[in-house]
Amino acid sequence: MTMITNPTQIAHFRYCTMLRGLGLELKGLRFSKGMTMYALAKKELGLKGTRESVYNQLADMLGKPNLGSV
Repeated sequence: MTMITNPTQIAHFRYCTMLRGLGLELKGLRFSKGMTMYALAKKELGLKGTRESVYNQLADMLGKPNLGSV
C-alpha cells in the first residue's frame, strides 16, 4: 500500500487523475456528473485550446506521452 501525504505528491496525483478523465472525455465518456475535466483543467491550470490541445499541454506538464506520440 502506498500513502501519499506530501502536498506536492497529492497535486501530482490529482493532475494525473485529471489527465485520465480528460482522456475519457476525448473518447466520449463522462468522468463525473459535475464539472468536466476539460473545464476544470482550463480553470485551474489556465490552459487554452481544444480538448486535444489541453490534453497534450497537461500531458507535457506531467511528462507523460501526449496524443501526438501515441
